[in-house]
Amino acid sequence: MSIPPASGAATVRLLSPEQLARDLAVRDLTDPAAGPHALQLVVERAVAALADRWNCPVRVHRGERVVSVADNYDHLNYRADDVTRDARYTRYVDGRRMLRSHSSALVPGALRALAAEGAAAPESVLLVCPGLVYRRDSIDRLHSGTPHQLDLWYLTRRPTPTGPADLTGMIDALAGALLPGAGYRTEERVHPYTLAGRQLDVAAGGDDGAWVEVAECGLAHPGVLAGAGLGPEWSGLALGMGLDRVLMLLKGVPDIRLLRSTAPAVAAQLADLSPYRPVSALPAVRRDLSVAVDGADDLAEDLGDRVRDALGADADCVESVEILSATPCRDLPPQALARLGARPDQHNLLVKVVLRPLERTLTDSDANTLRDRVYAALHQGTAHQWAAPTTP
Repeated sequence: MSIPPASGAATVRLLSPEQLARDLAVRDLTDPAAGPHALQLVVERAVAALADRWNCPVRVHRGERVVSVADNYDHLNYRADDVTRDARYTRYVDGRRMLRSHSSALVPGALRALAAEGAAAPESVLLVCPGLVYRRDSIDRLHSGTPHQLDLWYLTRRPTPTGPADLTGMIDALAGALLPGAGYRTEERVHPYTLAGRQLDVAAGGDDGAWVEVAECGLAHPGVLAGAGLGPEWSGLALGMGLDRVLMLLKGVPDIRLLRSTAPAVAAQLADLSPYRPVSALPAVRRDLSVAVDGADDLAEDLGDRVRDALGADADCVESVEILSATPCRDLPPQALARLGARPDQHNLLVKVVLRPLERTLTDSDANTLRDRVYAALHQGTAHQWAAPTTP
């Protein structure tokens, strides 16, 4: 079903009741009510570092996973025509509600609650908004369609408003508390809900010299504060952090899927922040797929979403989905077009799929069945090349 959203021009696709139930059943690892997990210790460490820095009270605001489109976008200064509102990026429940796509969706409610206190509100406060979010994302060792995020907003009505130097101090305090000794850098970024925005990258270690994005931050946008009912005497800092990546860097966890593992040898290591001890890796199975797709701009994120939707509970069997090459079908020879059942206006993608469940070894038959399910989810041609003999 598709309907126009309440505040945006694009038509949106709605989640089916089955899809919504599946998404809401995913455990939020930051929530102590669902059981202990090391992600909760990361939240505690981050909050303690900033609360000590500013000597201010802490307000934790969790909220619901289904939020209003207004809180996820409008009240954070997103434009009505912003591309992120498209159904490729957003899981709509109906025209006015959606599964939160970032923990920042919890912030407008926390700001309104602060404004409602009026003169009884503290002079300064740290708002803490942790939780599971729902994203369109690629499938690889660092990405998940259901990551965990943490928003930390420091609000104050002291006579001297917050500025760039305060933001730098916030970054230094968090990096030192969460990833002591790790190198980090910041780059300028534009966010609708901040001014003087920055992105925080941390050195991942290893021989490749890779940098991993872990947070985005800036000065809290006055328009966002005013929209929540806070007067011009209020100013603040806003930071949103990817908790999964921070935990992986802190413990040395190599694959984001391990954070949800129920294997005793893995789960026991996710109760604290001590270094991760590798568990024997199961063999990987690679399958290369040649598929026709309608979208010229299909990215790994689009393919990742289709694969997760198609495989459901089996999606954790897929370690990575990578586009190796893309070719306009009009440039293919006739025999290749016929093999794909492709139209000249489509695109041919060569896709590498790596299958590696965390807790069992795949048989050839299992691998071929999974390969065909992935293939059926991605291929939009009329001819098919199946691996499993019983696949229709």
